[in-house]
Amino acid sequence: MRRLLLDLGNTRLKWALRDGDDWRANGAVAWNENVADALAEAWSSLPQPAAVFGASVVDAPREAQVAASVAAAFGREPRWLRTPAEACGVRNAYAEPQKLGVDRFLAMVAARADGLAPCVLAGVGTALTLDALATDGRHLGGLIAPGPRLMQQSLLGATAQVRPAQAGTIVEAADNTADAVASGCWLAAAALIERFAARMAPALGGAPALRLGGGDAEALLPLLAAPAQLAHDSVLHGLAVWAAAQ
Repeated sequence: MRRLLLDLGNTRLKWALRDGDDWRANGAVAWNENVADALAEAWSSLPQPAAVFGASVVDAPREAQVAASVAAAFGREPRWLRTPAEACGVRNAYAEPQKLGVDRFLAMVAARADGLAPCVLAGVGTALTLDALATDGRHLGGLIAPGPRLMQQSLLGATAQVRPAQAGTIVEAADNTADAVASGCWLAAAALIERFAARMAPALGGAPALRLGGGDAEALLPLLAAPAQLAHDSVLHGLAVWAAAQ
């Protein structure tokens, strides 16, 4: 079955057309662009999907905007996944399951489908999210912190004299403000990931696999002392697994 998959993240919308087990097309548009026009152009040459599935961490108006673009292009209505208590072999640790971000849940679905549990999943974007997934699919909980870029923005917005004139370089010990801010924020993110993985290791049966996803995952990867691998488009992959099970 041909399915259009939608990942509505904090910074941008990512989409992909999946036909059976094959990825046919994909794209992305930032929320500060003209979303309706960008989607109309990108989707104008796509074949008709049999169904449209979406995962969203944004507000209702932006969901409605995307739904209108789907209706205009394909005459269909997206089916939005709201985080469940359990699906695709993953069991949500939250007492209120819907409070767990659907992006985090789908990243776990993708990891389990790929046979990577037990593992620690880090989403490095506007927020830094961490989740522990056991071999049997149990979500053991996680953490949320500002992503490294948001840390920098927050620091600059809350201080009077921390105003570097240029972007800093990440170093172990800085001798100027620009490098100190960049290094402190990015290394803090790396340290939190490493600490979470170390603390969750006993519950996961030893040193867990570590997967990084999100827009800043590639930049953060070389800062980690622990071995890790990138997880590209994990939300869309997890959504594909969930959609196939419907």
